[in-house]
Amino acid sequence: MPRQPRTTLPQAQLEQERGNDEIYERIYVAILEHRLHPGTKLGEDRLASIFNVSRARIREVLARMAHEQIIDLYPQRGAFVARPTPEQAMDVFEARRLIEPAVIRRLINTLTPDKVARLRQHQELEMDARRRDDKRAVVRLSGEFHQLLATLAGNTALARSLRELSMLTCLIIFLYDAPTANSCRADEHSSIIEAIAKRDAARAEKLMLEHLDHIEKSLTLHSATVEVDLEAVFRD
Repeated sequence: MPRQPRTTLPQAQLEQERGNDEIYERIYVAILEHRLHPGTKLGEDRLASIFNVSRARIREVLARMAHEQIIDLYPQRGAFVARPTPEQAMDVFEARRLIEPAVIRRLINTLTPDKVARLRQHQELEMDARRRDDKRAVVRLSGEFHQLLATLAGNTALARSLRELSMLTCLIIFLYDAPTANSCRADEHSSIIEAIAKRDAARAEKLMLEHLDHIEKSLTLHSATVEVDLEAVFRD
């Protein structure tokens, strides 16, 4: 049989997908930086106006985020930033304790000087944000550190899972009022990086599990609903 010609997406569709990705990332980062609180309503009309796109485009983005459990969709009510329950929070940390040691083992098995350099460069960015007391950047970079480990490990499924779990952890930290400075400490990240650089898998895994325990134990089981101005969040 003759080989079927490879189909390509029309330019307009490619541009729309890129635009949707940009909207997704802006909402994602706003949640990661704690500018959008758990429980915040993400009104289609308001978001469509903010991003100057159709409601259909916004629905596509919100459906993707709902699939990743970043937001909750309710019939007749709309979309809201996810509010993990205490039980869901414990499930997230249980999953992370299973996944992140595996990420570390795979990373050490494929370790290169360039990968170590990228980890240390990221850590410098995190330390700089802490020196500048840029709390939004600290929150974002702390979460991205764990995602970077999975990316460098080279398993796309693990990286995708950890991205979702890191976002849920961010929501959990915000919802249960865990102070950022204590919940994801830079010195613990540094110790994990040094153990990885020495290819000491046992120590790196132990440090990671302790790190996750410290985050979970910093949580408190209360929350408050806060009104958020979507226009202010996404204003350039």
